[in-house]
Formats: sequence, C-alpha cells, structure tokens
Amino acid sequence: MEMQKVNLDDLVNNYVKLNIADRDLDFVEAHAIAKQKAKEFSADPMLLSWYQGKTGKYYPDIECGRSDKPAWVLYAESRGGDTAININNGEYIFIYLSLD
Repeated sequence: MEMQKVNLDDLVNNYVKLNIADRDLDFVEAHAIAKQKAKEFSADPMLLSWYQGKTGKYYPDIECGRSDKPAWVLYAESRGGDTAININNGEYIFIYLSLD
C-alpha cells in the first residue's frame, strides 16, 4: 500500500531519515531504533503515531474528515508532534512529542 504523499519536513521541527541495511527489520526493531534517535532531541519522547509502509498499517487507526493528510499524521500534528523518524524511505515512520 502506498503512503499518501505528505511532507513531514514541513510538519515537525526534527525530521530524520535513516537507512537501515537489515532486510528483516521488523516493527519492534524499527521502533527501538526510532526511539533511540528521538532521544537525541528529547530525553523523554512520547510516541504519538506511526506508519508501516509494507502493510499500510498505522496508529492510531482512526478516520478523519480531512483528506489532505493521512489520519495518523493529522493526529500527531494536532497533538504537537515535533520529531519524525523515517526509516528506509517510509518503510516505518514514527512521530514523537518531546516531553522535556
């Protein structure tokens, strides 16, 4: 499933793209990598939303009346998400809120 195009760079203060060579990278590993990277910007980052490019799954699994951005992006944006970690060009994307 292809992700609706959204420019996360314009949405958050900290946008990081990572390339991980592990072909068997799963959600748990990707989440751990993203959280470690997010800790470079905040001692206590709170995960607001995520997207898994291989499956099209996302959290929170909600629908939104607007269609200009995916619901998981709108959710994080409306709650102050300020750090996005994009792993392997959209294979996994995590949006965090800094709680410092």
